[in-house]
Amino acid sequence: MAGDDQRFKSAFDSLHAFVYFAPEVDAALTGAGLRPGRMPYFASRSAAMGAVGPEVVAATFYNFNPEVVARVIPRAWTLATPEQVLEARLDGTDKALTRLLGDHVKSDEVAEAAELAREASQGCTGEGRPLYAAHAGLDWPGEPHLVLWHAITLLREYRGDGHIAALVLHGLSGLEAHVTYSATGRGFNLAAAKLTRGWSDEQWAAAEAELADRGILDAGGALTPGGVALRDRIEAATETSATGPWHRLGAEKTARLEELCRGLSRRVIGAGAFPEGVFALGRP
Repeated sequence: MAGDDQRFKSAFDSLHAFVYFAPEVDAALTGAGLRPGRMPYFASRSAAMGAVGPEVVAATFYNFNPEVVARVIPRAWTLATPEQVLEARLDGTDKALTRLLGDHVKSDEVAEAAELAREASQGCTGEGRPLYAAHAGLDWPGEPHLVLWHAITLLREYRGDGHIAALVLHGLSGLEAHVTYSATGRGFNLAAAKLTRGWSDEQWAAAEAELADRGILDAGGALTPGGVALRDRIEAATETSATGPWHRLGAEKTARLEELCRGLSRRVIGAGAFPEGVFALGRP
């Protein structure tokens, strides 16, 4: 199953990624002392690692411009401790999910999905997966809807760490990963990719030129046959590295979890979890 990246995103990813758009989460994080803008995102996602520096955040997030990260990290830790950030994030998540799911937040479906997702997360291992391992070291929440969110977070970061390993293995930097992913037509459009990840036109153009020299892009910025094959190998490696949770859960339970989470994802999306045109955060 849940191998395919698009299937993972449609069934599971929105059940984590809504936190990056939810006003309740943003309010909780700024209420804890963080400044509005990019700081809540970088601080809340990295807080499980402790008060790390911008180099660690840029390395584990991978495709963001390190210059952008350095504008808010480590300053964030002078405004709120990682523990305060994590507490605020969970509080905001609780409020956001309660709004998005309504009465369904206490449903049997949420409780069943939480139990299955938690079991799936037990198939993850921390070796070579720093962002997953940091989140795996946190205490589990008590309420089923928060258990589900935390479990999906673990699965997402586990998958993301494996994807970064595949990018490193295949010789793509964070920026080059984003350029080639955008060239597949499956990621953000060009302007959004540069804006959200903080890369200038000059930096993007330099990466395109380097990739063209290596035969990965053609003169028009499209993937060459070799570039398509490279992206295919990266996706295959990502999928291979992400199978642990689903082996742990087994085919029948995995199919049931996918069914439940797809329905819950439709609910949160239908309730306006994301801005128009945005389904979930892409990853290169």
